[in-house]
Formats: sequence, C-alpha cells, structure tokens
Amino acid sequence: MYYLLWADLTVTPSEMKVMKKLLERQKWLSKEEKKFLLDKLNLSEFPGPNELKAWRKEIKNVKKNGYRSPIDLGIELVKQHTNGQPISFDGESIQSLQEAESELGLLSREVGYLFEQEHSTITSRYEARSVFGVESMQSILDGNQAGLIKKIKETISDQSFAYPEYESIKAQREQVFAWSKALAEQGFGSWAFPKAYGGKEDMEGYFTIMEALSYHDLSLVIKFGVQFGLWGMSIYFLGTEKHHQKYLKDIGTLELPGCFAMTETNHGSNVRGLETTATYNHQDQTFTINTPHKLARKEYIGNAAMHGQMATVFAKLMIDGEDFGVNTFVVPLRSKSGEIVKGVSIEDCGRKMGLNGVDNGLIGFNEVLIPKENMLDRFAKVNDAGEFESSISSDNKRFFTMLGTLVGGRIGIPRSALSAAKSGLTITIRYSNERMQFGPEGGKEVPILNYRMHQRRLMPPLAKSYALHFALKYVTERFLNKTEEEAKEIEALAAGIKAYTTWFTTATLQECREACGGKGYLSENRIDDLKNDSEIYTTFEGDNTVLMQLVAKSRLSEFKEEFSDMNIFTMFNYVVSQARTSVTEKNPIIVRSTDEEHLLDFDFHMKAFTFREREIVASSAKRLKRHIDEGMDSFDAFNVSQHHLVNVGLAYIERVVLEQFQLQINNTKDEGCKKVLTQLCQLYALHTIEQNKGWYLEQGYMEGVKTKAIRKTVNQLCWEIRQESIALTDAFGIPESCLAAPIAMRK
Repeated sequence: MYYLLWADLTVTPSEMKVMKKLLERQKWLSKEEKKFLLDKLNLSEFPGPNELKAWRKEIKNVKKNGYRSPIDLGIELVKQHTNGQPISFDGESIQSLQEAESELGLLSREVGYLFEQEHSTITSRYEARSVFGVESMQSILDGNQAGLIKKIKETISDQSFAYPEYESIKAQREQVFAWSKALAEQGFGSWAFPKAYGGKEDMEGYFTIMEALSYHDLSLVIKFGVQFGLWGMSIYFLGTEKHHQKYLKDIGTLELPGCFAMTETNHGSNVRGLETTATYNHQDQTFTINTPHKLARKEYIGNAAMHGQMATVFAKLMIDGEDFGVNTFVVPLRSKSGEIVKGVSIEDCGRKMGLNGVDNGLIGFNEVLIPKENMLDRFAKVNDAGEFESSISSDNKRFFTMLGTLVGGRIGIPRSALSAAKSGLTITIRYSNERMQFGPEGGKEVPILNYRMHQRRLMPPLAKSYALHFALKYVTERFLNKTEEEAKEIEALAAGIKAYTTWFTTATLQECREACGGKGYLSENRIDDLKNDSEIYTTFEGDNTVLMQLVAKSRLSEFKEEFSDMNIFTMFNYVVSQARTSVTEKNPIIVRSTDEEHLLDFDFHMKAFTFREREIVASSAKRLKRHIDEGMDSFDAFNVSQHHLVNVGLAYIERVVLEQFQLQINNTKDEGCKKVLTQLCQLYALHTIEQNKGWYLEQGYMEGVKTKAIRKTVNQLCWEIRQESIALTDAFGIPESCLAAPIAMRK
C-alpha cells in the first residue's frame, strides 16, 4: 500500500489521515513498527527511485503466484519476511485494511494489473477487421456512376493535379484555373450540356463529377461549379436557343469564363429585394444595367476578380418606369485580353477563410448598355412592341419557376460537402487506428481508436456519412425525374438536405480536427483545408437556417392541404387513428422497453422518427394558428416561431434519410455488406434518437430507463463498427494522392 501511495509522487493530507487511522488499528504491529511506518508518511522520508524499484520488484515476485488484491499481496509478503511463519490477522485488522483500500481508491483488480509481468489486454478484440468485401461496398456506393467516378479519380490522381505550395493567392487562383481548363479539355465541364454544344446531356454525371472532384480540392470544385454549373446552367435553363448557340460551347471549353451575379451586399437570400436595375430603351433596343448605390453591388461573385469575361446578372426589369420584377441578363465584364468593360467596376473580395483559389469579387454597373437579345428570355421577354411578355401570368409563380430551375446547386453542394466529410473521416480514422496512447498500467499502449470516447466521436459521423450518401442519391434521382407537380416538394427536399448535410460536414470536420490532436492542426494533414474550404457551404445556395424554414413552410403547406381535403368523416377517422397510434406507441411496456431486439428494430426506429416529425409539424401549425388568431400577421407569427420551424425541417429530413438508408439495406444482396450497413443504420437511428432524447422524454414517448438503454446500445454499436471502420472508409475509394495526409498514408 505504501508503494501504491508513493508511486504517485506524494501523499495527500486525506491519504495521510487514512493511513494513520489504519496503523492505529493494526494490533499485530509493534509500537516500533508503527512508529517506523508513521515516519514513512513524512515527505522528508520520501523513498528514492532505487528504493521504489526494489519494492516493486519484490511485489512482482510475489505476484507470480497470482495474488490480486493489495491485502493478499501484503499477507504473502509478510510470510516471506517471517520465513513462512504464520501471522495471526484478527478480523478488525483485515476489516480496517479493506476499508483503507476502499477509502484510498485502490481497486483490487486494477492494482493487480500494476504488477503483471506482461499485461494481457483485450486489444486484439478491438483490432480492425472486415466482414464484407471493400470492393463490393464501393460498388454499392458508386452504383451506376462507377465508370465516371473511376475516370475522374484517375484524372485527379495524375501528377499534374499534385498539391503545390502556393506563394500567393494569385498563384493559387491561376493553378485552380489551369486545373479547371484541363478538366474542360477532357469534356467534364460541358458534361450536362446538350450534345449539340459538346455535352452529354447527363445532369446526373455532372453531380457525380462535382462529388468526385471534392476529394481533391474544394477551390477547384467551386471554380468548376461557378463556370459550368452556375454560369453555364443559367444560360442553359434561363436562356433560349439563341443563347445556347452563342455561348454554351465556349462556356463548356472554358474559352468564355463567366460569373453568376445574383447576391448583393444589401440583399443576400432575399433575391426579390435586389436593387440592380435593367432599364429597357425601346428606341435603341438596349438595356441599361445600373447599380444605384454601393450597397447594391454584386458581392462574393466567383470568377469576378480575375477571370470572368461575362456574367448572368439578376436585375429588376424597368420598362417606362414600371418594375417588372427580377429577370436575368448577360452582361460583359472584360474583353478576352482582360480589360474591364467601360462602366463596370470590379473589386477583389481579398483573402477569405477558405477557398482562396476562387477569385471572388464585387461588381458594380454604371449605366452599362447591353443589346436586347442579352435578356435570358425563357420565362419572360420584352416583345417587339417594347412590352413585357411572359407565358406565366403570376409574378410569384414566374419568379419561383425561374429560381426553381437553378435548384441543382442545392444538390451539388451537399454532395461535395459529404465528400469533404468522408475525406476528413478517412484521415482521422486511419490515424486513430495507428496512434498509440496510454493503456492499462503494466500493459502496452493502445490505439486511441480503442477508447470508447474516441469511438463515440467518430463512429456516429461515419454512420451518418453512409446514411447521407444514400439519401443524396435519392434526392438526386427525384430532382432529375421531377414532374411539375412535384417541383415545390423537391425544392424543399433539396433545400433541407443541403442544410442538413453541410451542417454535418462542418461539425464532423471540427471533430476530426480535435480527434487528431496536434497532428490535425498541421496543414500537411489537410483537415485545415477541408474544414476552412467547406465552412462556407452552410451559406452557399442559401443560409442553412433560412433553408430549413423554407422546408418547414413547405411541410406546413402540405399539412394544411391534407386537412383541407378531409370531410367530417375522414377527419374523425384521422383523429381516431392518431389517438390509436399514440396509445399504442405510448404503451407503458413500449416506452420502458430496453430489450435489445426492440432497440435495434428498424420498425421502432421509423416509428420514432415519424412520430417526432408528425408531432412537431402539428405543434408548429397549432402555434402559428394561435398567434394569428391572437391578431399577429403571418410574418410576425412565423418570426416568433422560427426555432420551431427549424425543428420541423430537421425532423422531416432525418426521417427521409433514415427511410432511404433502410430501403438501401432492403435492396442490398451482398450479405456481408448488408450486415455492416444494418449496424450503421441502427447507429444512425439510435444516435439521432439519443440526440433528441429530451424531446422524447417530454412527450412521454420514452422513459429514462429506455433512453439509458439506447445510450448503452449506441456505445456497443460504436465498438462493433470500430472494427469495420478502416474497411468502411476504404470503400469510399478516395485516391491516396488526394488524401495526401502523412498521418493517413498506408505503411
């Protein structure tokens, strides 16, 4: 016991008190022996290192016989020092020793490990293994896009795409532009354009290219997206044949670098509030593009500061002093030689938190004249008589139809973000599997991924990355095959999945940075670039909080329509059905059930997610109605309910993600893959429920005993998935040259 105390370098006052009390109660010790032992508690009598080593050696010799507790070891030592003569230990002495052992915090089993010759750990049970084929899992993830993904990965693995050290922002921008040019030369830029203009008419392939490029450099992804997605697709979707013929081929080859000029300093998400004007001049068949004041300049515009020659400009159309709302116009910015067009002013946004390979700028227009044909006129135009004309009579519908054609960005961005999260997880999990730290006393150091807390930090994000992969596939398919009737629903779905995924990426990369310790802070290990470059994704294509409110409004509209279509009879049936569901799911047996089979059951997970989604929508609808009934207008009612509206959006998206994950598992034939995907899905579901346990407890849907059991089950799933985690990240198929982090390199 003295060795255990002094091995910690000092004896505290409370430990001193325990030991003095213990010595007083040892009747088998003589007065001289007690004095000797009391003196050994003084700091001046601190044993030297050689003395401590000698004590340890003697104890370890006794430990060979298998004695575990300090008391058993001590008794055996006494026997050795009395030539085997028995010592009579009375009951009080033994009891006082046991009490002191407890008060000093000396856990018998742990103390036993201190003196093992070779500590036998359970590390082998934590080692990485795989019950599935990595290639089979990668095939499931890549799906019908496997060929294109392989082609992209081969391209970005080429030596010409190796990461350089940049001497300046200008050098970084030029490198990213050169990479974009190389991709355009291979036909990747025009991939979604019509075949007549050098493309393949493959929008799904375009999203795949964005996703795969995101394993390399996010500045390249955004540069690529601005040029071929925003600039090119705005011409394609908002323009007509004359615009396609004039611009698309040169855009696809990057002969015509361009911009997408929507956002203004004063008006970010509020596109309808834009102040830039396009005034029609009927006499000379032109538009005058004008920025009325400094805060109406186009801001954060990619490609503007260095490379953009033209821009799709969103501006209010003015005819004879009348405002016909926001429309789009092609406006020149620079000549091919790089000279800025008269009336155009461009200011560099300068260094940013990330994405410094993209040349963002502010653009102002001072009475810039453009020809009439530069109006993108798919949805509206100025006719030969100088009058506004549109096939869509409603201003609201026309505006949202125009913006709806550009919703693809809300699919490309989350797919790119998820690739960044996958890269961060791959780097971190590989490092955590190799990084040895601490371990049990007397034993070897163990990988930090063996620690339950480390598993808790990394395994739920790994599970969620798989969940989101399949959800994004689903959203992409819905977007590509949407009908006019589905447009609003899919816009809301895309907005929600964009917000949910980019929030996930931001949180995951922060966790990866911390989980790698100091190594995660070194730029060479790439987490800083991944983290900083993807940070803006929560703002790109709409601020996430605003987008989740948009989702909520869509869900509430559907909720309202569902009820407005009900007659008295169906309304009664609905209420009875809801009451029956509530009684069934809030059954005392169910709310307290901790049975493992029940907790891991897909049906339980889906019911819990659906119940939460439905209850939050109904609660928000009641809240809004109450505010309006009390005299608030709809704006104020929504304003005071914003927190609840975000939860409406989150609950909806979480249910969709779980639904698609479960569906994927049902459709998976490979048994090994199916087994581990099932565990990942269970972890995603239970971890999400655990994060919302306060809500479930408030609703009486679960009791504390059940949420505690869920926590334990999450821990167990993390432990099991930890063993598969290396193979699961290998299945992402990220090129080694793109990971490039020394801490993640294969040995």
